[in-house]
Amino acid sequence: MKHKKLLSACLTVGMLALVLFSVTATVSAHLTTGPATEGDGSGPSTTTPIKHLVVIFQENVSFDHYFGTYPHAANPPGEPAFYPAPGTPSVNGLTPELLTDNPNLANPQRLDRSQALTCDQDHGYTAEQQAFDNGLMDKFVQDTSGGSCTDKSIVMDYYDGNTVTALWNYAQNFAMSDNSFGTTFGPSTPGALNLIAGQTYGATTSNGSLVNGADTFDMDPTYDACSAKGTTLSMSGPNIGNLLNEHNITWGWFEGGFAPTSAPGAPIVCSSSHKNIGGASVTDYIPHHEPFQYYQSTANPDHLPPSSPWKIGQTDQANHQYDLSSFWTAFDHGYLPAVSFLKAPAYEDGHAGYSDPLDEQNFLVNTINRLENSPFWRNTAIVISYDDSDGWYDHVMGPIVNQSNTPADALTGTGACGTAKAGAFEGRCGYGPRLPLLVISPFAKQNFVDNSVTDQSSIIRFVEDNWNLGRLGNQSTDAIAGTLDNLFNFRDPDFRKLILNPQTGERV
Repeated sequence: MKHKKLLSACLTVGMLALVLFSVTATVSAHLTTGPATEGDGSGPSTTTPIKHLVVIFQENVSFDHYFGTYPHAANPPGEPAFYPAPGTPSVNGLTPELLTDNPNLANPQRLDRSQALTCDQDHGYTAEQQAFDNGLMDKFVQDTSGGSCTDKSIVMDYYDGNTVTALWNYAQNFAMSDNSFGTTFGPSTPGALNLIAGQTYGATTSNGSLVNGADTFDMDPTYDACSAKGTTLSMSGPNIGNLLNEHNITWGWFEGGFAPTSAPGAPIVCSSSHKNIGGASVTDYIPHHEPFQYYQSTANPDHLPPSSPWKIGQTDQANHQYDLSSFWTAFDHGYLPAVSFLKAPAYEDGHAGYSDPLDEQNFLVNTINRLENSPFWRNTAIVISYDDSDGWYDHVMGPIVNQSNTPADALTGTGACGTAKAGAFEGRCGYGPRLPLLVISPFAKQNFVDNSVTDQSSIIRFVEDNWNLGRLGNQSTDAIAGTLDNLFNFRDPDFRKLILNPQTGERV
């Protein structure tokens, strides 16, 4: 009997050990098959120390509109102050002559924090080329001032470090470009497409509002149940998501308001909203700001959630398209996709007319503070970039690398943006307006201004080069894009954090 009891006890202990081993193995396998690299930097091999790239893609700001007088702010009483550190480099900004004797019909004027809410300007493909006027940069008041603006001269105006204080502090402590451009002229959709494909060609729509097969307008994506009813746009050809999938690199586009507000089984509606600083209610999700939804291969038409937190970044029913909250779900579970594109809810995306620089600052600072205070900071690069200029004045014309001769072109004459090369996809005149570009990372150069030429597709090039993906082809501008490498110092990182106040933009 004693032997039987001893045998039974041994079997019980053995079974318990087997169960514990099985559970441990299951949990271990579950953790190691999570969709992204961990805070310790494990993950797919990279050519730089960057294991996580976070691209914060904002809306409608020209370089001069935010940084024209950098690093010198007016510092009036009652506003957050900005004083440049000794040795802060200057930028190609608004000189005394441009401020007081501008070739446009009005001189640029400083906007203060009480003027954060402004009217929206005209940022059409043709209108922007007309404002550039063969590089004279002198017809902004006539051609890109907003139709709803009672004062047409506002198109010339700018903020300084007393309003966009956080961005000036990021530039002061990390790296910024003063020579980065929209890949083409035009509004949000072309800018978003250029970010992920370096390409606006290959478009299809039902109303014929295309230029030689290229998109120059804002149209909602065909593969999105929350798009407005009527004419939509679809795109063919590859995008960076396709390359990442081919190489099994985790990634995702995370946008505020992407999660449906409709009940299960009901028609899909994306109607969550927030109030901006002026008290206006703004719907969070804007379909034409979500570029991957234009491509059937990378779309999540029904806005399905990830099948589990562990699948965020991998291919499942969400197909890499998520609500912004899913980024923080992954973050809270201890991992991030290798490549993440973050899109603020509309009231915080910086777009004039419904957003503003103060709401934008709140989003940027809260996001960056949280990333800096995490284990991911040691191998992360955050890129802040913009989709278009909104038509705001900027005094610099970039190199024209994509010539085009279509009825919509007007840069160098009626129907002309230089002389198009034989066989080139037209309707892609560019580079377009100059836009802000910042890199925030332990590996970013400190208090540095890069003067080398880059564009929106330079971000694609960084992804391709860092994860050894190759190029997209199909006349994508990734093949000719300038590199972001000059903004980095990979040999001597600085892991100190810059934690800012989201309301004032000042250091905490």
